[in-house]
Amino acid sequence: MTIHSDSPAGDLSRLRIDRSAAPRRRWLLWAVLVVLLAAGALVYPTARAYLAERRAPEVDVARATQVLTTPGGSTDLPVLVATGYVVARRSSDVGVKTGGRLARLKFEEGTRVRKGEVIAEIEHADIDAQLEASQRAVAEAEAQLGQAIAGREEDLRNLDRQRALMKDGITTDAALTGAQSAAAVSNARVKSAEAAIASSRARVKVTEQAIENNYVRAPFDGVVIKKRAEVGETVSPFGVAGQASREGGAIATIADLGELEVQTEVSENSVAKLTPAMPAEVKLQAYQDQAYKGRLRQIFPSADRAKAIVEVRVTILNPDDHVKPEMTASVTFQEIRADKRQTAGSDPAVRTEAAAIVLVPKRALTGQAGQSFVWVVTGGTALRRPVTLGAERLDQIEVRSGVVPGEAVIVNPPAGLIDRGVVRVKGT
Repeated sequence: MTIHSDSPAGDLSRLRIDRSAAPRRRWLLWAVLVVLLAAGALVYPTARAYLAERRAPEVDVARATQVLTTPGGSTDLPVLVATGYVVARRSSDVGVKTGGRLARLKFEEGTRVRKGEVIAEIEHADIDAQLEASQRAVAEAEAQLGQAIAGREEDLRNLDRQRALMKDGITTDAALTGAQSAAAVSNARVKSAEAAIASSRARVKVTEQAIENNYVRAPFDGVVIKKRAEVGETVSPFGVAGQASREGGAIATIADLGELEVQTEVSENSVAKLTPAMPAEVKLQAYQDQAYKGRLRQIFPSADRAKAIVEVRVTILNPDDHVKPEMTASVTFQEIRADKRQTAGSDPAVRTEAAAIVLVPKRALTGQAGQSFVWVVTGGTALRRPVTLGAERLDQIEVRSGVVPGEAVIVNPPAGLIDRGVVRVKGT
C-alpha cells in the first residue's frame, strides 16, 4: 500500500491511498530459507562422511595369497631368492687349429649346426700343392718298388742257376758268391722302396690332416649365438692383434640351447637352505609374467672368499624361444616337504583344500600379549583379526587361520587404528 501526497507538509486532508500498488512478498524469504535448510539436511551426511574419510588414516594394503601343494607333496613355498644370468650348460668358443685367412664362413648368428659340420674354412692352396706333391712322391716310390722287385726276381733266378751249376761242378765259388750278393742287394732295394712308399703315404696323411685343420667343425649340435670373425680376416689359434670382438682366436660361440640353466650366486649364510634337486621357479627380467620350472643342478664345491658367496646352477626344465643366454633371471628356490595334511582324506579335492597355504607379508603382523593380529580392510573399514601363524617364507609368513585368500591386509599398520574404524587405502 502506497500513500501519495501533493500537499505541503502538515496538510493531511489531501492524503490518498494508492490501492493499485503490488503487495510485498514476505513469504519468498521464508521459502528460500526452507530450501536452504532442506539442502543442508541432505548434504550434511555426505559432507560428514567425506570429512570423516579425509580425516581417516591412510594405509598400505597387500592381498593374502594362497599356495597349493603339488601332486608330489611339495608345498612350493619360497625359501630363497637369487638373481643371475641364463647360460647354456654346453657352450664353446670355437676357434681354428692353424693360422690363416678365412676363405669361407657358413654361419650367421642363429644358425643351427650339427656335430662335425664344417662351419668355416681357411685358405689352403699351398697345402693342396703339398698334398699333390706328396701323392706324386707315393707314385714315384711305388714305381721304384716295382723296379726293385723286378731286379730282385732276376737276381734270385740267377742265384738259383748258379746253385744248380755248382752242384754239377760247372761254375765257381766266386760266381755263386756274386749271385748271392746281388740277390741280397736287390732284396734290400725292395725294402728301401717299400719304406719310401710308407714314408710318402705318411706325408700324404700329414698333408691331408693339415688341410683338415683348415676346416672348422662344430663340436656338438647347437646354435651359433655369436659370430666373431668375417671372411678375409687373418685368424690364429692364439688371436691376432687388431681383430675386433675376438678372444683367443675364436671365430664363433656355439651353445646347446636345449640345456639352459641359470648361473647365480648365493650367500654363504643361505647355502644351508638349499638341498640337492631342489625345485625352483625361474623368471626372466624381460618376461616377468612368464614363470619357468627349474631344478637345482649343482652347488659348486668352493666359495668365493672375497665375496662370501657360492656359485649355484639351476636347470631350466621347460625353456622356450624367449629364454636366451646372457638374459638376467631371478630364481626362487622352493621347499620340498611332505605335507601331512594331505593324509586327511582320499578325495583329491579334500587333499588339495587341506594342503592350501595362505601367506601374508610379515609387515602386516602386530602382536599383543602373545597373540598375533592382522588388520583386514573391508569396505573402507579396518577389522582387527587374531591369526594363527605357521612357517616363515622370505618376507611372508604362513597364516593357518584368521585370514582367507584374497583379503586385503594392512601393511605396516599405523598407530591409532581402531577396530571397525574408517581407513583410506593409498592409491584409491
